[in-house]
Amino acid sequence: MTDSFLVHHYQPPPNDAEADRHGRSPEAVLARLSGRGERARRVTHTERLPGRAEVHANWPDGIRPEVLAALRAAGIERPWAHQAEAIAHAVRGESVVVATGTASGKSLTYQVPVLSALLDGAAAPNRRGATALYLAPTKALAADQWRAIRRLAGPLGTAVRPAAYDGDTPREERGWARDHANLLLSNPDMLHGGLLPAHRRWSSFLRALRYVVIDECHVYRGVFGSHVAQVLRRLRRVCALYGAEPSFLLASATTAEPGASAGRLVGLPVTEVTEDASPRGELVFALWEPPLTEARGERGAPVRRTATAETAELLSDLTGQGVRTVAFVRSRRGAELISLVAQDRLATTDRRLAGRVAAYRGGYLPEERRELERALHSGELLGLAATTALELGVDIAGLDAVLLAGFPGTRASLWQQAGRAGRRRQGALAVLIARDDPLDTYLVHHPEALFQQPVESTVLDPGNPYVLAPHLCAAAAEVPLTEADFADEPALFDQTAAELLPKLTDRGLLRRRGASWYWTRRERPADLVDIRGKGGEPVQVVESGTGRLLGTVDAAAAHSAVHEGAVHLHQGRSYVVRELDLAGSVALVEEASPPWSTSAREVTELAVLDTEVEVPWGDGRLCFGSVEVTQQVVSYLRRRLLSGEVLGETRLDLPPRTLRTRAVWWTMTEEQLADANIPPAILPGALHAAEHAAIGMLPLFATCDRWDIGGVSTALHPDTLLPTVFVHDGHPGGAGFAERAFHTAARWLAATRDAIAACECEAGCPSCIQSPKCGNGNEPLHKAGAIRVLTQLLRGRPTS
Repeated sequence: MTDSFLVHHYQPPPNDAEADRHGRSPEAVLARLSGRGERARRVTHTERLPGRAEVHANWPDGIRPEVLAALRAAGIERPWAHQAEAIAHAVRGESVVVATGTASGKSLTYQVPVLSALLDGAAAPNRRGATALYLAPTKALAADQWRAIRRLAGPLGTAVRPAAYDGDTPREERGWARDHANLLLSNPDMLHGGLLPAHRRWSSFLRALRYVVIDECHVYRGVFGSHVAQVLRRLRRVCALYGAEPSFLLASATTAEPGASAGRLVGLPVTEVTEDASPRGELVFALWEPPLTEARGERGAPVRRTATAETAELLSDLTGQGVRTVAFVRSRRGAELISLVAQDRLATTDRRLAGRVAAYRGGYLPEERRELERALHSGELLGLAATTALELGVDIAGLDAVLLAGFPGTRASLWQQAGRAGRRRQGALAVLIARDDPLDTYLVHHPEALFQQPVESTVLDPGNPYVLAPHLCAAAAEVPLTEADFADEPALFDQTAAELLPKLTDRGLLRRRGASWYWTRRERPADLVDIRGKGGEPVQVVESGTGRLLGTVDAAAAHSAVHEGAVHLHQGRSYVVRELDLAGSVALVEEASPPWSTSAREVTELAVLDTEVEVPWGDGRLCFGSVEVTQQVVSYLRRRLLSGEVLGETRLDLPPRTLRTRAVWWTMTEEQLADANIPPAILPGALHAAEHAAIGMLPLFATCDRWDIGGVSTALHPDTLLPTVFVHDGHPGGAGFAERAFHTAARWLAATRDAIAACECEAGCPSCIQSPKCGNGNEPLHKAGAIRVLTQLLRGRPTS
């Protein structure tokens, strides 16, 4: 996580001895939180990660003395060793990525060379001087960096002129930024749809571009990362038109092979700096399992207390003790609910404390986000329930504890969130509260899966033809394409571009004249590419009685989040959706406080549209083609707020949503299943487990992220009339992953079988067949059956 280093120096945190005297050491906080008796048994494991002493270095050569003076005024006398190393690379004009822990001062590694370059440019004969571009995945993070730059650059006068350029920036401010700013703080979306298509109006800025800063670069993974990689290549191409060749300065959370990932993102060699020399207090990491309740589920099974209710209780307990805490939640509704419950609990003892707890999530209005960010920085807020909008949002200095309401999906994200607590020598507490599902249950009882495994790599594929094609059209609209764009070494675009150009020409999207390709249509191609894949215009949430806009919900989530009858939480207030107007993209709500929450139920069907290739695998078949995935929200459950007990189910009449995409699938005959000893009773679980494991292994063969692909398994599919497992791309038109899976199926499925068989668990775990994104709660699954199914299938694979 990027952190504004300036805040660290305003109030030094207490050392461990001081923390112990005040009862704020992480051990003491955890002891009070867990107490004795039954509650103490909820802690299934405690991991203690020792602190680390800092290692300082001297400032490298090439930094302007005015910048060094500003740093000293901010209390920064010397950099840590990794900061000095990265700054030295940047000053020499090299591209560099810093992949160190949270609170390691990564922002300093790009702020210092950028400010120094801007001061150099201020003395240049041309009016604009040197410029720099800062890109962040969220508006909040860019706003946070704008504040940090303004503080540090105060003594430097008008030589540094920062400006924000995002969807919230008023039109007149955008004009000033274009004409006068020399440090632009923006995001990939605005670069893609705003700056690059209008690059001639930005020519003076681009001509002087010295540095491009890419913050939180580990976020750019999967198809989104591949889109951003193409946007950055288009930026490099436009810069070259004006004679600029900027260096790229990247900041990342700890990931595997950050230099290689950053190089794939920007298309240039990138030096990596990974040795963290910043000081760090002890981190006490507790795994917490909520207790069983007296309630019973739909089939009479015991129900464990929800992670949402447990997290709300822990947040209120910590806030009541004056422990500055953030609780990370996977859903927007969960963040609002945790905030609301914590406020209610605190209000029974001290209403002033209730006002110091809030929620933070995407979909808020700009003024609401800014007010929350101000309260965070000032310390007015003690407790916060937040989605990953905060994980990738603003810097919070001096947190004592972090709560994680459920495993966030990857170990990299887990450590990113846990690292938000604790600064310098200050100890910190992190608590992972398990949800009632097999994945989280496994993790809290198998701590080695979290603490003894490396973090994941950042996976993206700039050469993905489904992503590359529309960006070639956008690039041609900006500046006509030439053979040099994909023929020179190193090529700006992947060699796949040479194969795509004739196809785009045949479709009438591009026209060739001599050695160049031109965009042929009136509309801007950038407007036709949704780099985040949100699925359309966001749905506005409007209070029906007043017409007040409360916020927005992504179009893809609207069916499940703001359907009629849904409980919608906003800023600690509860609303019920009275009407969802899909045509008008509006959800009308009324304030209400029902004693339940709502959760949508969805069914998924898959139809085969076209089988392009079919290969015999013994009696089975391996196929590739086009499919239509249909998902429909059919009902919603009402659940009691704290216990999660189901109070009832209400049918819904929402239209199905369809996704036409590409898939690979395999079928098996009854004879094959009989030979594999797969009786009908375990067949659904065996196929389901094989599907999960195959999706988990595909990133090794298709350069994708598991969140970019989906799957369906069925004991009898109506189109194949056989037991079938599908793995499909999760993006309209396909993203190339299923096609690559088809061509590497023998190695892919063999690796899948071997991975399941090698796992030491007895019945299946997240390391083999459980999936963090399963819509069926990882039921049914049958590990031994999956091994037998894949073994039998692979016996029939062709020799070539």
